[in-house]
Amino acid sequence: MIWGAVFGDIIGSYYEVHCTKNYGFELQRESTFTDDTVMTAAVCKAITLDSRPVSLFKLSSRALEYAVQYKQFYASYPNAGYGQMFSNWSRERGFSKQRSYGNGAAMRVVPIGFAYDTLEQTLFQAKASCLYTHNSREAITGAKAVAATVWLARHGKSKYEIKEYIERSFRYDLSVPIAEIRERFVFDSRAGYSVPPSIAAFLQSEDYESAVRNAVSLGGDADTMACIAGGIAEAFYGEIPQSIRDFCALRLDGTIKRVINEFNESFK
Repeated sequence: MIWGAVFGDIIGSYYEVHCTKNYGFELQRESTFTDDTVMTAAVCKAITLDSRPVSLFKLSSRALEYAVQYKQFYASYPNAGYGQMFSNWSRERGFSKQRSYGNGAAMRVVPIGFAYDTLEQTLFQAKASCLYTHNSREAITGAKAVAATVWLARHGKSKYEIKEYIERSFRYDLSVPIAEIRERFVFDSRAGYSVPPSIAAFLQSEDYESAVRNAVSLGGDADTMACIAGGIAEAFYGEIPQSIRDFCALRLDGTIKRVINEFNESFK
C-alpha cells in the first residue's frame, strides 16, 4: 500500500536536482530514497506502534508520538536530504514546535490515509503529524489534503468526487491542466504551491506510472511531488508496474522495507 509513495520518491529523487519538463524522462541509476521515504516510514512506525483513534483532547500527545519517530528515523538516516530547519529540529534534545510552511508534512502522510476507517480520524491524525515540525496553517492544510485524498481514493470515490471534496474543503484549484501548470511551474517547496499540483498530477493520470510522470515532469520538487502523487495513485488504481517495483526495490534498505511491510500487513 505504501510502496506507491516510496517508489514515487525514488523515481523523483534524481529529478529533484536535474529538473525536467519531459514527461518521457528515463529512470536513472542514480535514483535513491530520500527523506520523503524515511519520514513516511516514521509515520508507518508511529501508527504500527499505536493505531488507536484520538480525540481533539488527545491531539497533543499523539503529535508527540509522531515527533519521537521523526527524530529516531532521522538519527538512523541523517543524510537523506532533509531541509535545514528539520535537521536542526531533529538534532535538538527537546521537542520544540516549528512553524514550517513547507511540503515536508504533506509528503509523509500517505500511511495515515490508509490506516484509519473514518475521514474525520484521518484528518485528526494528519494534523497531529504536523504539530511539532510544520505547525502552520499552510503546511497542515497540505497534509490534511493529501491524507484525505488517499482516504477518498482508497474508499472508492471517483476522481470527480475527490476533486470536488478537496477543492471545497481546502480551497485548492485542481482544474488547471497539467500541461498548463508545467509551462510556468518552478521549484518551490511551499505546501500551498506544490501540494495542489501533486494532487492534480494524480487526478489527470491514467494509471500509477502516468501520475508519477505528471508530477516529476512539472520540473519542481520532483521527489516530494511524485511521492504524494504516487501514494494517491496506488490507493486509487491499486497496481504498480512490475518494472517500477523492480527498479525501486533495489534502492531500498532492509530496515525501511521491514517497517513498511509491517505496516502493510497490519492495515491491508
